[in-house]
Amino acid sequence: MQCATVMANKKKKAPFDPKVFLATMNGGRSISKYRKNQTVFSQGKPADAVFYIQTGKVKITVVSEQGKEAVVAVLGPDEFCGGGSLTGQPLRLATATTITDCEIVRLEKAAMVRVLHEEPAFSEMFVSHLLARTIRVEADLVDQLFNSSEKRLARALLLLANFGKDGLPDHRQSQPRDARGDDRYPRSRVSFFMNKFRKLGLIDYNGQIEIHSSLLNVVLHEEPHINS
Repeated sequence: MQCATVMANKKKKAPFDPKVFLATMNGGRSISKYRKNQTVFSQGKPADAVFYIQTGKVKITVVSEQGKEAVVAVLGPDEFCGGGSLTGQPLRLATATTITDCEIVRLEKAAMVRVLHEEPAFSEMFVSHLLARTIRVEADLVDQLFNSSEKRLARALLLLANFGKDGLPDHRQSQPRDARGDDRYPRSRVSFFMNKFRKLGLIDYNGQIEIHSSLLNVVLHEEPHINS
């Protein structure tokens, strides 16, 4: 009877909440609010911190020696950026710029290393983030190698709308190239497919893109089969 009482009085362990954890951790972190189009960190600057996006969207861009810029990632809530600092990277290889208003936590490198060693739940979340990013990069490579321009644009729009993370797309105030980030798509081709998607009722576009879940059919249709 006593054992049963003890078991009944045990509280269930609350799920790990990174926002609460980062808001209460001691030292080495700061929280800042950014307006749209503000720089979080810049290519070529010292890589001395990792950033956790609490709210909003951030794009990661790289500029070549020839001055050509490409967007290599679009990140949203509960994602990290600037992780290269943990691998001994002395300077930033990319620039992070806000796409929307954001609230972002800055974690100094030493503090990030400390919590990764001391907090298993935080380490698990960070590793999950890294694995998800790796999978996304592999999917982008497959996308470029095997898919048509139409399917690549549809997938870019779905990623920009955060489709798949919570099951429903949301509204994005951005141009299509923000998702791809370079000039792989001539403007005429982008305009052609955007108009096609709009006529089919897959998107609404009037200076602001509203993406419908039906656009997913374009991506899923005739998906390439790849042998592992």
